Amino acid sequence: MNNKFHILVVDDDDRIRELVKEYLQEKKFLVTTAKDAYDAKSKINIIKFDILVLDIMMPGESGLSLTKDLKKNNPIPIVLLTAKGESQDRIQGLELGADDYLAKPFEPKELLLRINNILNKIQKPILENEIYIGETLVNLKKLVININNKVLKINPQEKKILERMLEYPGKVFSRNDIGKIIGISKERTIDVLITRLRQKIESNPKNPKYLQTIRGSGYVLWIK
Repeated sequence: MNNKFHILVVDDDDRIRELVKEYLQEKKFLVTTAKDAYDAKSKINIIKFDILVLDIMMPGESGLSLTKDLKKNNPIPIVLLTAKGESQDRIQGLELGADDYLAKPFEPKELLLRINNILNKIQKPILENEIYIGETLVNLKKLVININNKVLKINPQEKKILERMLEYPGKVFSRNDIGKIIGISKERTIDVLITRLRQKIESNPKNPKYLQTIRGSGYVLWIK
């Protein structure tokens, strides 16, 4: 399992939230937490998560309500945390589109197994040789970018970064993630590479629409 998946854990219980976070981080997952549905929505709006671990019983908007809302326009897999014996909640959660559930109290290892089972079903997308980022056409085979009737070349390092980010549009990549992709550890060099890519992709690089910086987290690529 490639544990560079990013998980959002939503639970109003501070102890459970931190225990789950600590355990999943030990398993090399990226983990963000939220204390309620409102907090979760604000983070989902700026970060693309690979899976959501969501408590049903929370003050304010419930986990079931959040599941229903998210599943209208978001394919994010959801594991619901339910109270022991609340079979109706589990049934309703699955009907709303949740992918799995786990009754409290639970063993962290069982949660890990359920997460891995879901993530194993997520197939890596197959990239076309040509792909649009907004109005910009990227040809990964020819190593060129067509933007505003100009043809710009990209080097092999830029290609590797683009390939990985295009596989997971909306996913935040830290500098460390990008460094591993291209075999570079210096953050300044990584920032320079991203800046150069942005100049080739964006019509207005100073106000990027597609290759954006997420302060304190890294970089994200949107394709639409």
